[in-house]
Amino acid sequence: MSRSESLAAYFRAQARRRLDRVESNDAGRNARSALALLDAAAYAAALPDDDPLIERLAEAGCFGAPGGEDGFVFDPGPEGTRMVRLWEGGEPRELILALPTVAATTA
Repeated sequence: MSRSESLAAYFRAQARRRLDRVESNDAGRNARSALALLDAAAYAAALPDDDPLIERLAEAGCFGAPGGEDGFVFDPGPEGTRMVRLWEGGEPRELILALPTVAATTA
């Protein structure tokens, strides 16, 4: 799996997590978040691995070493994960741009 594919898979997994949440009176927050994360996944999947956004994530240490069939594994660290889990919308590029900064502060 390439870095872009790994990032897209991470966003899709987080979107599924939001869809699986059951909260009374969430006013559609989980659905909005899931849609925003699916949008980010589609955006990330279209990026080439040499895109500056992907390179910034790699420099921040967000990708584990490639190995086996799985290739790269995306992990933005605890604060990056928290930011993604709270993401409710905005441009996918904004989310991806913010991740290296958050990941670098917790590395």
